[in-house]
Amino acid sequence: MDMSSVVETKVNEDIPEINPGDTVSVKLKIIEGERERSQTFEGVVIRVRSGGTGANFTLRKVFQGVGVERTFPLHSPRLEKVEILRRGRVRRARLYYLRELSSKMAKAKVKSRAKDELR
Repeated sequence: MDMSSVVETKVNEDIPEINPGDTVSVKLKIIEGERERSQTFEGVVIRVRSGGTGANFTLRKVFQGVGVERTFPLHSPRLEKVEILRRGRVRRARLYYLRELSSKMAKAKVKSRAKDELR
């Protein structure tokens, strides 16, 4: 049984078209007990999975020398905002090879597109 047939999902219009290689900033709503706050995670998109309600994307960043990856579901109600900071031009759909590189070398591998394509 497919979840999309049981539960009705709303498409979040705040999420632009993202592709592997893009540098993205994601604002996420975090609920801790009775408190609610927003948390921002910024990184390079290394994977985009489509597929209805199970669609998600994975971001990677290097923080204090340690690689951190986080997967975000596209249809989550806790996803507040996704902002594309820089478009990337890569030749692969899955950028798992960035895990092996240092952060400086990874930035060199992901080439930036022209600024007029960002709009």
